[in-house]
Amino acid sequence: MNRISLLIDGERAQATGGATFERRNPLDGSVATLAPAATAADALRAVQAAAAAFPAWSASGPSERRALLLKAAQALEARADDFTAAMAAETGSSAIWAGFNVHLAAGILLEAAALTTQVGGELIPSDVPGSLAMGVRQAAGVVLGMAPWNAPVILGVRAIATPLACGNTVVLKGSELCPATHGLIIEALQEAGLPKGVVNFVTNAPEDASAVVQAMIAHPAVRRVNFTGSTRVGRIIAGLCAEHLKPVVLELGGKAPLVVLDDADIDAAVDAAAFGAFANSGQICMSTERIIVDQRIADEFVARLAKRAAALPLGDPRKGPVVLGSVVDQATVERCNALIDDALAHGARLACGGKAENTLMPATLLDGVTPAMKIYGEESFGPVKGIVRVDGVDEAVACANDNSYGLAAAVFGRDLARALQVARRIESGICHVNGPTVHDEPQMPFGGVKDSGFGRFGGKAGIEAFTELRWITLQTAPRQYPF
Repeated sequence: MNRISLLIDGERAQATGGATFERRNPLDGSVATLAPAATAADALRAVQAAAAAFPAWSASGPSERRALLLKAAQALEARADDFTAAMAAETGSSAIWAGFNVHLAAGILLEAAALTTQVGGELIPSDVPGSLAMGVRQAAGVVLGMAPWNAPVILGVRAIATPLACGNTVVLKGSELCPATHGLIIEALQEAGLPKGVVNFVTNAPEDASAVVQAMIAHPAVRRVNFTGSTRVGRIIAGLCAEHLKPVVLELGGKAPLVVLDDADIDAAVDAAAFGAFANSGQICMSTERIIVDQRIADEFVARLAKRAAALPLGDPRKGPVVLGSVVDQATVERCNALIDDALAHGARLACGGKAENTLMPATLLDGVTPAMKIYGEESFGPVKGIVRVDGVDEAVACANDNSYGLAAAVFGRDLARALQVARRIESGICHVNGPTVHDEPQMPFGGVKDSGFGRFGGKAGIEAFTELRWITLQTAPRQYPF
C-alpha cells in the first residue's frame, strides 16, 4: 500500500485532522493507496502558496524554466517502474499502457521546455505617430489543473507542463482513483528542483470533490483552469468558471468514429481499429468507439478484426504482460454488459468477446449496430465497441457526425484526396487519415468540439491558453491631443 502526502509550498503535508481516503485495486479490492482527504481550507492553502510563488517564477528567465523542465523529464522517466506498479495497483492498467504514459509524458515536459523561448508577441502598426505598439504574452497567474485516472501520467503532466513553461504557478488536483500515480509526477518535479510553491498537489475524498473544486475556482489568484474528464463533470466546471469569469480549457468525453471506406487497406484499418478500440481496454478519450465500415468490404473487415481482437492477451497486469488489463471498476463492467444486452436485443451480432463477471473484460465487437441501440450513441469507455455498416461516403460521414461528441476521428482509404475530403467533413477537433483515433504528440493542438469541450492543449495553442495577451504601447515622440 502506498501512503502519500499533499504538497503545499514545497512541503509534504497531511489533510486537516489527518483525514484520509482509500483507493482500492479494482480486481481484488485490496487497498492500493492511502491518500490525504484535503478540505477546502487545505486546497486554499495550496492556492495561496502558488500565488506567493508566482511573482518570482513568472520573472524567471526562459533558460531557468527550460533547465528545470528538462530535469523533470529525466526524473519522470527514471520512475517508470514506479509508475507501472502504481497504475496496475490503482486502475488495473497494463505495463504497455503505463510505459506509453511515461514516454509521452516525458515528451510533454521536453516540449514544454522548448516552449519557454516561444512565449513571445508581435509589433503592431499604430496610427499614432511615434507609438510603438506591442501585443505581449505574459503569464496569467495560478493555474488549477484537474487530471483523470485513465491516462494519468500523460494527462497529469499535460495539466501543468505548459502552464509552468509560460511562467504560471500550478495547483494539481489529483484524481481520487489514482492519487499515488499523480503523486509520482509531483515527486519528479520536486526532484528536478522547482522552487517552493511553484507546483502544489492536492488530493481529496470523492465526497469532498465539489467543495474543494468550488473553493479553488472561486479564489481570486486562480486565473486559468484546465480539466480533463467526463462531459457531465465538465459542464459543472464550465459553469463554475463562467460564474467567476475564469478562462477554462475542457477536454471531455468522446465517441470517436473510425471510418473505413470501400477502397481502404483492410490490414492497415484492422491494425488501427484493434489498437484504437482496445488500448487501455478502451478507456481513452480518443478510443475508437464506433467503427463505420462500407458494406462492400464489411464482411472481410469484420472477420479479420474479430480474429485480431479475440487474440488480445487479457489478465491481471500485476502478474505478467497483457494488452487488456482490468477496467477501472465494476460499474464499467455493468455499463458495458448492459450495452451488450441492449444491442443484442435489438438485432446486433456478437462478433467476438461478450459479457464479463469481473473487471477483466474481453475485447468485444458488436456487428450490425444501428441507431436503435444504446451503444450507437453512448460512450462505452470500455472494451466493447460497435460496428456500423454503411453504403457509401455520404452515409459514412452522416453516421460519423450523428453524435454529440467531437474529439477524435479517423478515416481509412487509398484515395488520399477522397479520404481527406471525408476527414474535413467530420465534426471533430482531431482527425487522422490512415491512422488510429488514438494518437497524441506534445506539440499538436489537442482538443475537441461539441460536447467534447473547447480550448486546446499542446504547442503554441497551449501558450495561447495559458497566457494573457496584453496590448502595451511605448510613446517615443511627443503626442498631439485634440484639446
